[in-house]
Amino acid sequence: MKDLEKYDLIILLMAVALTCFGIVMVYSTSSVMAAKKYHDGFYFLKRQGIYACIGFGIMLCAMRFDYQILRKWAVVLLLGCIFLLLLVFIPGVGVKAKGAARWIKLPGFNLQPSELAKIALIIYMAYSLDKKNDQGKMKIFLAGFFPYMVILALMLGILLKQHDLGSALTLFFVAFMMLFIAGSKLKYIGGCGVLAAPFGWYFIVSEPYRWERIKAYLDPWQDPTGTGFQIIQSWIAVGTGGLFGQGLGESKQKLFYLPEAHTDFILAVTGEELGFVGITIIASMFFLLVLRSIRVALYAEDNFGRFLAYGIAVLLGTEAFFNMAVVTGMVPTKGLALPFISYGGSSLIVTLLATGILLNVSSRMRGTP
Repeated sequence: MKDLEKYDLIILLMAVALTCFGIVMVYSTSSVMAAKKYHDGFYFLKRQGIYACIGFGIMLCAMRFDYQILRKWAVVLLLGCIFLLLLVFIPGVGVKAKGAARWIKLPGFNLQPSELAKIALIIYMAYSLDKKNDQGKMKIFLAGFFPYMVILALMLGILLKQHDLGSALTLFFVAFMMLFIAGSKLKYIGGCGVLAAPFGWYFIVSEPYRWERIKAYLDPWQDPTGTGFQIIQSWIAVGTGGLFGQGLGESKQKLFYLPEAHTDFILAVTGEELGFVGITIIASMFFLLVLRSIRVALYAEDNFGRFLAYGIAVLLGTEAFFNMAVVTGMVPTKGLALPFISYGGSSLIVTLLATGILLNVSSRMRGTP
């Protein structure tokens, strides 16, 4: 127990609590569907439990290994993840689901390389930004900004080819926030954002399903049984929950009304069962987690650790915010998991890995008040 005192215990507690809560909600949201589809109501619960055990093991290892080791592997990790992103297009290796090619088939498990790519990009940028800061290159366009745009454009292009707009937007936001924190000129960041806008619009209108999502976001009642069905069912779930909810396990929307109830829209069922109070508690836990992560960044012993912590804070905050925004209809549906809570091995394991790295940085903080 004394050994744990050097880590940020609030971050550790939030990660464990959110993961355990996620396991409970995965069972609550999936048991009926799992019983019908797999003849085992505990199917998703058992798998999520295994993923959590693996994730906690990896988190503990990441907590204890010196994060400085990641410097040596930053480039290799990034290139390896780009290679994995390309592997999904190889027949027999990649797995398609609902028109999207995002997974690599492994024995008993489908790996989603885009989850690994998020943490790999953060590690690489932390390493590179640290080096360029020391060399005074961050204010120079060709040396301190343009190379990251080339890497980002390559990764975003692959993700969009996979029909994974949610991960592409997450990477885009994380990369630009890290560049901003590192001191890139605002005119570079703003100019690139303006130039990217027409391409973003093209990628939306070039795919009919993306354009349908935009129309459903603007007016889901135009097609309440088609493109607007999911968000309407999500609103019904959240609205039915009221202030204190219908009670754990008492959701009606999870009974084959709300699609993706145990993955992307798990928060909607949480709102139905635990009410506004339950959603508020979950949102507050994420807010506290991000706040403590920023604190770790502020007091990190070096710039590499600082950029790592900021990157992970932005990643966790972005994914949590956009998932909540999708569930409540604030933004169009994009297919982003709620960190720690949504069902999925790749997301949970990589999120706990990122938390372990963050905790490792926290164990070496300087002069905290």
